[in-house]
Amino acid sequence: MSLQGVAGAEELIFYVNGRKIVEKNADPEQMLLSYLRKRLRLTGTKYGCGGGGCGACTVMISTYEPALKKIRHYSANACLLPICSLYGAAVTTVEGVGSTKTRVHPVQERLAKCHGSQCGFCTPGMVMSIYTLLRNHPEPTSEQMIAALAGNLCRCTGYRPILDACKTFCKESICCQKKANGKCCLDQEDDLFDKEEKVSTRLFSTDEFQPLDPTQELIFPPELMRMAENQPKRTLFFHGERMTWISPVTLDELLDLKAAHPKAPLVVGNTSVGPEMKFRGVFHPIVIAPSRIPDLNVVKRTDDGLTLGAACSLSLVKAILTNATSEFPEEKTKVFCAVLQQLRTLGGEQIRNVASLGGNIVSRKSTSDLNPILAASNCVLNLASRGRKRQIPLSNIFADGVGNNIIMPEEILVSVHIPYSRKGEYVSAFRQAPRRENALPITNAGMRVLFEEGTDIIKDLSIFYGGAVSTTICAKQTCWTLTGRHWNEQMLDEACRLVLKEIALPGSASGEKVDYKKTLIVSFFYRFFLEVLQSLKTTDPCHYPDIPMEYRSVLQDFKNKMPQSIQIYQDIEPSQSPQDPVGRPIMHQSGIKHATGEAVYTDDLPSVDGELFLAVVTSSRAHAKIVSIDISEALKGPGVFDIITAHDVPATNEFYYSDDPEIIFARNKVICVGQIVCAVVADSDVHAKQAAAKVKIEYEVLEPVILTIEEAIKHNSFFEPKRKLEQGNVDQAFETVDNIIEGEIHIGGQEHFYMETQSVLAVPKGEDKEMDVYVSTQHPAIIQEMVAASLGVPANRIMCHVKRVGGAFGGKLLKAGLLASVAAVAANKTSRAVRLILSRGDDMLITGGRHPFIGKYKVGFMNNGRIIAVDAKYYINGGCTPDESVLVAEVSLLKMDNAYKIPNLRCWAYACKTNLPSNTAFRGFGFPQSALVTETWITGVADKTGLSPEKIREINMYKEDKQTHFKQKLDPQNLIRCWNECMEKSAYYSRKTAVNEFNKQNYWKKKGIAIVPMKFPFGLGTRYLSQAAALVHIYTDGSVLLTHGGIEMGQGIHTKMIQVASRELNIPMSCIHFCETSTTTVPNACASAGSAGTDVNGMAVKDACQTLLKRLQPIINKNPKGTWNDWIKEAFEQSVSLSATGYFRGYNENMDWERGEGQPFTYFLYGAACSEVEINCLTGDHKNLRTDIVMDIGCSINPAVDIGQIEGAFVQGVGLYTMEELKYSPEGVLYTRGPDQYKIPAVCDIPEQFSVSLLSASQNPYAIYASKGIGEAGLFLGCSVFFALRHAVTSVRNERGLKKTFALNSPLTAEQIRAGCADDFTEMVTDDK
Repeated sequence: MSLQGVAGAEELIFYVNGRKIVEKNADPEQMLLSYLRKRLRLTGTKYGCGGGGCGACTVMISTYEPALKKIRHYSANACLLPICSLYGAAVTTVEGVGSTKTRVHPVQERLAKCHGSQCGFCTPGMVMSIYTLLRNHPEPTSEQMIAALAGNLCRCTGYRPILDACKTFCKESICCQKKANGKCCLDQEDDLFDKEEKVSTRLFSTDEFQPLDPTQELIFPPELMRMAENQPKRTLFFHGERMTWISPVTLDELLDLKAAHPKAPLVVGNTSVGPEMKFRGVFHPIVIAPSRIPDLNVVKRTDDGLTLGAACSLSLVKAILTNATSEFPEEKTKVFCAVLQQLRTLGGEQIRNVASLGGNIVSRKSTSDLNPILAASNCVLNLASRGRKRQIPLSNIFADGVGNNIIMPEEILVSVHIPYSRKGEYVSAFRQAPRRENALPITNAGMRVLFEEGTDIIKDLSIFYGGAVSTTICAKQTCWTLTGRHWNEQMLDEACRLVLKEIALPGSASGEKVDYKKTLIVSFFYRFFLEVLQSLKTTDPCHYPDIPMEYRSVLQDFKNKMPQSIQIYQDIEPSQSPQDPVGRPIMHQSGIKHATGEAVYTDDLPSVDGELFLAVVTSSRAHAKIVSIDISEALKGPGVFDIITAHDVPATNEFYYSDDPEIIFARNKVICVGQIVCAVVADSDVHAKQAAAKVKIEYEVLEPVILTIEEAIKHNSFFEPKRKLEQGNVDQAFETVDNIIEGEIHIGGQEHFYMETQSVLAVPKGEDKEMDVYVSTQHPAIIQEMVAASLGVPANRIMCHVKRVGGAFGGKLLKAGLLASVAAVAANKTSRAVRLILSRGDDMLITGGRHPFIGKYKVGFMNNGRIIAVDAKYYINGGCTPDESVLVAEVSLLKMDNAYKIPNLRCWAYACKTNLPSNTAFRGFGFPQSALVTETWITGVADKTGLSPEKIREINMYKEDKQTHFKQKLDPQNLIRCWNECMEKSAYYSRKTAVNEFNKQNYWKKKGIAIVPMKFPFGLGTRYLSQAAALVHIYTDGSVLLTHGGIEMGQGIHTKMIQVASRELNIPMSCIHFCETSTTTVPNACASAGSAGTDVNGMAVKDACQTLLKRLQPIINKNPKGTWNDWIKEAFEQSVSLSATGYFRGYNENMDWERGEGQPFTYFLYGAACSEVEINCLTGDHKNLRTDIVMDIGCSINPAVDIGQIEGAFVQGVGLYTMEELKYSPEGVLYTRGPDQYKIPAVCDIPEQFSVSLLSASQNPYAIYASKGIGEAGLFLGCSVFFALRHAVTSVRNERGLKKTFALNSPLTAEQIRAGCADDFTEMVTDDK
């Protein structure tokens, strides 16, 4: 049956939010996400990664099954759903759930009021995941709730407030606020609060929440029901620009199609073919969508097991197996249980809802978690092709380890038979991944053993591994050799050696962890060995030995529990006017709009007539001369308008902010992979990207290529100046000390992973060279300056607008300026509006992040633990251009002392110039790195002296009014208070005893606990960097329009500014509106950076409001009983100006690097954090059990926002120190270009108990209303988890008599933890070499 012989394209019919959509020419390449955003203008659904890894584009799909008369609702990632797969389905997006115009849905309301949104970009996806769960389970359990969010990432909040909102829907009461007296059920001891001080633990009140009413939801469209029931099913054809989609309805038809088009893939959920086409440039002219064929959806029970159709979704498989395990005796369901074990963590809910069982098997990816266990369990594949049906064991397709393809091109997999287990048969599945949920495995395994009846003699053994080589692999020699052996230690030892010999791992290019994988291969077998022993023991207690008690805990996997949390802050004074909002936990001004998807981000702005899309072409070499650029093929592409290169820049292409330039377009040479060489503008983003891929650039490699800090040191490649600070006499001090330790620590970089990628819309006005630039940035003034300079026009022609930013963390300063210039140059050349939205992969490739760091130290100390002398050198990897690198190096020196007074100190900082994308500012700005080095030698001193780390910390902490190493005074009283309060609140000593007790009783699982203090200096170093201005208008109806130079990127600055204006003008917050930050209203504003936004803009807003009040005062005095509106009307009639600017000159800060002294900071924030963890010594996996944070942030203007900042920063810190790992090829190409490879913390990573308390009775005379700038400080506290892990690893090493000193680098991933816990298995791996 040929394609030509069939009817032309069909109409695609589906519904979106209750509205019928009839698409006459559906393109099979179009995904639902772009269709919703571009065609239907529903911009609430966000683009976060394009690969189903972040959940920002989650929508709900509803389908009707006429056979069962049932409607099925499920969540899915719109970025991977082809619209052609939606025939007859109803789509619900965040706009369909509720809006401020109609009715805000309880999910939206609670998420907002519980402060579950900060930047708000991930919020619509969160809403949809929770909403879908509630449509299926109106009273979910907390386990269901936490599972529903596993596929959604948030970079701002640290998840706690999102979970608080979720808990309000769960049926069991898990909220600590249930107690009448406001005490929390987590804290048994009654003396948690001092009696005098008035503290509060409620950031929101549940009384005002509207109830969830399932009857109020959108109904499933009756027309779709009728269509499903009455219309005969027929084959659907959709022809796109390059691709044809065929959806057959019978198996015979499918077999005919497959015979005619053997190369065409079968697509069900598009979770495997989709990413391949999107990210790896694979192209299929024809795809076949078989999901409507009944034979591929069968579910039937037979005498020996279950047969499941290949098109069944993984969620369905999970549900079927869960039912089966409860119905059948345990003996029969061991295979089902093992498969379920893997299904729980496979992808997120959104992926499992669409991905098919058959697709997972047939794609034969080595990362499949199901294939090893299905193969080991003797599952059978039912195959069909024209005129032929056959059955083969699933293990056959992995017989020789290279995935030899026994399935013929014209054959299809119809169904899979999963057998019952038998008596004397034991089955287990294992996996270890970079993150416990929603992460591809590093290594996984499926194992099965069958014993001769009533014995422990192996009759049949089956072991399969995934993640090791290019596909699933079978250890068949090993299994064959061991048949007939007894299940004992001797067999175990032989098995491990055989497996290591048989499974040869290639040392792969992508920096893969070969030793770690080998260790896991044997560790998994050992775990299986223990599990089977345990089972043998239970079935026949007399015959088999007991597993030692201390080994048993390793048989329990870490489980995800709904975290418990408590937040403690100081209540406002009873005397404060009820109208005055300062100090209250007020919801984010945009909270509700975040949750309804109405909040507008740069890419949500409606398209301008004639708008073009821009795609960048980046360098593929780290250091090379550009020989030629061939654009001829690209220009021929459909929809291509023009190509922009350095020659098209009218004026400045290189910005010399220091000796080395920041570059818009590479001119003659490239200096890193990912540098922008040229750009394509076309009529759609798809066409622009297709054309960009066709630009051919010829390079001539230049030497040297410098990628690492070590290479930079070797080639003496640095950005000037190098910096040094010194106090006391270091060399002399080293001669007087009892002991000296030396060491070095490596700290990896970190990707910002703001949920909204870099976005620009440049709109030329058509006269006087004016241009509007809408951009996602922290610094509109620099955008204006750079765009104006690149176009060669005065700054007064460039209007830069920022409504809100979907997360920035330091990554949207200079980089945003260069990208805005790219778009502006293109807009200038084409005289059209140009939109530039980086894909996640390009964003990660191009923009750089936190500086990788090496700290080398030499520390002299006395036997009593007092540190006398420190000599340290810091090297940071600055990348290819200066950006902020020298400043980061300076800050890392100024803040390196953290909380400790070191009498003799010498430290150097070097910013290395390398051929990596330029690294830039990132929350904490050098402090998280240099302070980690400091804490590392603190623990080193503890190891050496035999004292505990907390004793060393206490001995060396700043005690009374002292000077820092750059001679600035500080009063550490609140540092000591935070430390003591954290000790007390966390019950540190009693828990440490419990941890040591646990460690004595458990060999393969260990706990660790650590407490870390923090001094975080606030300041930007020079006065002009902290100036600020505000503009306040009062209109004659009494409403107030407020604007200032600060940028809203999730930190709640606009909310706080409205609180300030409300207090100053003494009017309710509802009368005050903030529109946008723009260079037209507040010129020359400083960047919103360095935690200073609220501090400085608050002063300016206050100044403006006071000016206005002064003008109004005579009118108020005359009519004191009048209302605000009366006074304003009167003022207008008396010609009193109702508009004022406010200004703040900035903090008087300075630093003299020649003399090594100054006052670079205005005040200090203090804090302390105590964290407890548990590790699995066999896999290196860990679980964060509990964290207690105490922070001194002065008097909080908004405790809800501030606690959110602390928690969000803390979780980002946990990411930096324990998970987030950037990987590069030897040629300097970034491998980790999206959430699939780069793991930021997810819901499963936050501590099970999480408490944050704000230090009471703290005043700060320097900042607005005695508050303190809180944005960055909390991030460093994430290292309490790092040191808790170190404590756990130390106890393993002590127990095993391993040498005392050992180095742990950051991020402290499972691989490092496993390597630190050396044992017989790691030994075998090293011997194996």
